[in-house]
Amino acid sequence: MSAQKDRWVSSFSFLLCWASSIPTWGSTRLLQELSPQEYFSSLQAGRASLAYFSHNGSPGAQPFLEQIENSAEALQDYGILVVKVNCPEEDASRYCGKENSVRKAYLFRGNVLIREFPTDALFDVNSIVANVLFALLFNEVKYVETLADLQSIENALKGKLNMVFAYVPATGTAEHRAVMEAAFVYGTVHQFVLTTEVTLLKDTGDEPDVSSARLLYCHCQRATDLGQPCRKTPMEQALTMLNIHRHLKLMGAPLVTEVAEDPEKVSTVHLQLGLPLVFILSQKETYEADRRTAEFVAWKLLGKAGVALLSRDLVDLNVLLRSNVALKTPDEGVPIKYLVLEDTDEVITLVENKSKVEQIQEGEEEEEVDEEDEDEKDNNGQDIQDDQVVEAVSRDKKRELPLELILALTEDTFHSALLEASRTVVLFYASWEAVSLAVLRSYIEVASHLKGTQGVLLSRVNCWDWPGLCTKENVTRFPTIKIYEKGERSVIYNGMWGTEELTSFIMLSRVSCPLKLATIDEAEGYLRGEFPSELSPYHLTSFLGVFSAATNEAREAFEEAGNILSGHVMMGMYFEDDDLAFSRKYAVSPPALLLARREGQSVEGITLSTQSTQDMVQMIRAELLDVFPEITVQNLPRYLQLRKPFLILFSDGDISEMESKEMLKVAKGRPQQAFVACWLNLKKTPVGRGVLKAYFAAVPSLPVLIWVNLHAGGQVFKFPSEQPITEMNILSWLERLKAGLEIASSTLSEEDWKPPLPAYDFLQMMETTMPELPVHTSHHHEGRSAQHQPKSPGGDTAIQEEPFQETKAEKVISPGRDLRGTAPRLAAREKQGKRHNEL
Repeated sequence: MSAQKDRWVSSFSFLLCWASSIPTWGSTRLLQELSPQEYFSSLQAGRASLAYFSHNGSPGAQPFLEQIENSAEALQDYGILVVKVNCPEEDASRYCGKENSVRKAYLFRGNVLIREFPTDALFDVNSIVANVLFALLFNEVKYVETLADLQSIENALKGKLNMVFAYVPATGTAEHRAVMEAAFVYGTVHQFVLTTEVTLLKDTGDEPDVSSARLLYCHCQRATDLGQPCRKTPMEQALTMLNIHRHLKLMGAPLVTEVAEDPEKVSTVHLQLGLPLVFILSQKETYEADRRTAEFVAWKLLGKAGVALLSRDLVDLNVLLRSNVALKTPDEGVPIKYLVLEDTDEVITLVENKSKVEQIQEGEEEEEVDEEDEDEKDNNGQDIQDDQVVEAVSRDKKRELPLELILALTEDTFHSALLEASRTVVLFYASWEAVSLAVLRSYIEVASHLKGTQGVLLSRVNCWDWPGLCTKENVTRFPTIKIYEKGERSVIYNGMWGTEELTSFIMLSRVSCPLKLATIDEAEGYLRGEFPSELSPYHLTSFLGVFSAATNEAREAFEEAGNILSGHVMMGMYFEDDDLAFSRKYAVSPPALLLARREGQSVEGITLSTQSTQDMVQMIRAELLDVFPEITVQNLPRYLQLRKPFLILFSDGDISEMESKEMLKVAKGRPQQAFVACWLNLKKTPVGRGVLKAYFAAVPSLPVLIWVNLHAGGQVFKFPSEQPITEMNILSWLERLKAGLEIASSTLSEEDWKPPLPAYDFLQMMETTMPELPVHTSHHHEGRSAQHQPKSPGGDTAIQEEPFQETKAEKVISPGRDLRGTAPRLAAREKQGKRHNEL
């Protein structure tokens, strides 16, 4: 069953991430200490550095030094070096003069002084990061003090760029730092404007609060008339970096999404960010009015919920004909609620007051689960999931990695680097993301193993620095490894993240699969593990297909199977002449498959009775599996894919020779491989203790033999502890299980083991280009109903999204607040609508 499979894979994946992050080196200080001569000679053009010139024994310097050292790691993420310059006693130069001691820090770009900071302005990590970025982002972040300055910037941006306007009570605060960090990412997409003057907030319509920081998104790109002020949408959450990313993502989403498929299958950025999605139900006769209504509601709910227009003409909805609004929440498993509402005020109330749903829902028979408790439960689960990975990485986060082993690529060097080697391996990662850092360590170990290997170039792209490049390469999840080969398409690695697995895949992918062998000597050397010699450490079983002139169809299927299995298994192909001498030696007849196990110590022949590519792939994968395997992090998915019951022996260490011998008899004698006989060493794989606790609530005495069917019923049976583990006793016990004479020790839950919350697409959140174009773009004109149904390239209905642009709803008199669409009362009452006031 997929639920239990997900449980096992999730547990073992965490173990791998934990193990790969165990520190092996000591911590390295990020705050460098240099002499004045060393510091100025090391300055690089364009590289920013924050320097503090200190004399030994300077009074009062220690508190500042502690804070500047604490900020070194944060500034390093932005490419800023932090240095303590130790001044000799006799040095009386500009920076080392006594009058400057303990009172100033200096920000350089290359050897050019950007700004001097009084040390009392750099009182903690937040103030240091905020002020340093503020100085470096002088052109990206405008500071204003008057309303006239703000309006001047607005007018200059109209029709060109949107503006992010932030108020912070004081510079150097955590909120100021969050704004600066966001400007570092989005500064080329939006114009950032900062103020500490609370009076400027009065123009937004908010009550000024001197103690609270505020951020407003100003839609200036849409305002082409200089007399029309930019529409403003406030961010209601606290001013943190993640909340700002979230708010900007919502502002860049389509104002109204047109839906032409089952609403249950629809997913928008709002749902992904934990906000509800409101559907306005429509039909072609009232499409234009419903479109204006949807736009009106979307502006009212901007930043609080998404709005979609759902046509009854395109989707067969099994709901009441009177229903005109639907609400989809981000909570998984909660059905969509179809409602009958009177006007747009009720839609807004529906979103802002969740309890209102219960009162107005048509046909509601049972009360819903308390959403706040459910959200808290899900969020707690997400925190635990994230914290485990973050904790494992952060334990040695200050350990300096030998990144020089891996070539760092940029937008300028990426394509030229792909031409340098016959095969280029690229790790796409994010320098701030925990799993990326764990994989980066494994990747560095791979680079160390493969150092000097001809024809292989290992490289990396930090998607935090180069999101545009990662987008072009279709990388939307971190980490991702791609292998590029000259003249061919790239291959995405989808295996385990361990060093051994990565190394094996890279090396095996260097060789053609299948490898064509021209002579009998080459074929014999291949079976002995001598050819190709550089791959002998990376595989235990080699497959050699033997074909003749009369078996072209089977040969073609074998070649296709090799393309599928490339990088995972060693496959060779020998095309035999008419005398069939090679086939007679191994007592096979073409088409046949020879298996050389353990570097040629034994060769087994199998007749290829099938000419299907998929059957060959399945057969080869099955032959790679051991008869009685030890379950490990690496091989567990292979055995779970068989979807068979597990007869698994849990042991606290290596199993005894007698137990191994008896279990091997059972494994070899199983009828038609009806189950997987295996064992698990808890010392090598300690997560197995957690598996046993899930089965029995507490770890039983070891060794213990378990029968569990993860794919049907989830029942767990425990072999009687008083009986010795022998073939006869095990087979007798299995017969009793089959006859239903044994009682299950426990039954596993049938619920799906999925992540508590949907994953964020962080690459899209920090996109440095304009929001991506929608799949379909609607154009309103006469005869709209005749072209109303959007089609995907395959002819299926699809989701249609509107770009964030000027709409008719803002150019005409208010569309009214009645909900039209499928409600029979659509013309019952015409209310004079309220215009959307400027925020």
